[in-house]
Amino acid sequence: MNVTIRKIGNSEGVIIPKEVLDRLGLKAGDQMEVTTENGTLQMRPVDEAFARQLEHASRFMDTYKVALKKLAE
Repeated sequence: MNVTIRKIGNSEGVIIPKEVLDRLGLKAGDQMEVTTENGTLQMRPVDEAFARQLEHASRFMDTYKVALKKLAE
Protein backbone atom coordinates (compact mmCIF):
# COMPACT_ATOMS: atom_id res chain seq x y z
CA MET A 1 0.00 0.00 0.00
CA ASN A 2 1.44 3.37 -1.00
CA VAL A 3 0.73 6.66 0.77
CA THR A 4 1.89 10.20 0.02
CA ILE A 5 3.64 12.58 2.41
CA ARG A 6 1.50 15.74 2.61
CA LYS A 7 1.98 19.22 3.99
CA ILE A 8 -0.02 19.67 7.22
CA GLY A 9 0.44 23.20 8.62
CA ASN A 10 4.18 23.71 9.23
CA SER A 11 4.76 19.95 9.32
CA GLU A 12 4.40 17.05 6.97
CA GLY A 13 2.47 13.84 7.55
CA VAL A 14 1.03 10.67 6.14
CA ILE A 15 -2.68 9.90 6.05
CA ILE A 16 -3.22 6.35 7.35
CA PRO A 17 -6.01 4.60 5.44
CA LYS A 18 -9.17 3.80 7.42
CA GLU A 19 -8.85 0.06 6.73
CA VAL A 20 -5.42 0.04 8.41
CA LEU A 21 -6.71 2.01 11.40
CA ASP A 22 -9.68 -0.36 11.74
CA ARG A 23 -7.44 -3.43 11.52
CA LEU A 24 -5.22 -2.08 14.31
CA GLY A 25 -8.08 -0.73 16.42
CA LEU A 26 -6.75 2.83 16.23
CA LYS A 27 -8.61 6.13 16.09
CA ALA A 28 -7.87 9.86 15.95
CA GLY A 29 -6.01 10.96 19.08
CA ASP A 30 -4.27 7.62 19.72
CA GLN A 31 -0.51 7.88 20.18
CA MET A 32 2.05 6.12 18.01
CA GLU A 33 5.73 5.45 18.68
CA VAL A 34 7.84 6.26 15.63
CA THR A 35 11.30 4.73 15.14
CA THR A 36 13.71 4.28 12.27
CA GLU A 37 15.77 1.16 11.74
CA ASN A 38 17.97 0.24 8.79
CA GLY A 39 16.46 2.96 6.63
CA THR A 40 12.85 2.02 7.40
CA LEU A 41 10.20 3.96 9.28
CA GLN A 42 8.29 1.95 11.89
CA MET A 43 5.17 3.00 13.79
CA ARG A 44 3.65 1.15 16.73
CA PRO A 45 0.64 2.00 18.89
CA VAL A 46 1.69 3.23 22.32
CA ASP A 47 0.37 1.21 25.24
CA GLU A 48 -0.74 4.21 27.30
CA ALA A 49 -1.08 2.27 30.56
CA PHE A 50 2.46 0.89 30.20
CA ALA A 51 3.85 4.32 29.25
CA ARG A 52 2.25 5.81 32.38
CA GLN A 53 3.70 3.05 34.57
CA LEU A 54 7.13 3.56 33.03
CA GLU A 55 6.96 7.29 33.76
CA HIS A 56 6.05 6.62 37.43
CA ALA A 57 8.88 4.08 37.73
CA SER A 58 11.34 6.57 36.28
CA ARG A 59 10.29 9.26 38.78
CA PHE A 60 10.51 6.73 41.64
CA MET A 61 14.04 5.71 40.62
CA ASP A 62 15.14 9.35 40.41
CA THR A 63 13.68 10.11 43.82
CA TYR A 64 15.22 7.09 45.55
CA LYS A 65 18.44 6.82 43.50
CA VAL A 66 20.74 6.66 46.54
CA ALA A 67 18.65 4.06 48.38
CA LEU A 68 18.35 1.89 45.27
CA LYS A 69 22.11 2.07 44.76
CA LYS A 70 22.69 0.90 48.35
CA LEU A 71 20.22 -1.95 47.93
CA ALA A 72 22.00 -3.07 44.76
CA GLU A 73 25.33 -3.55 46.60
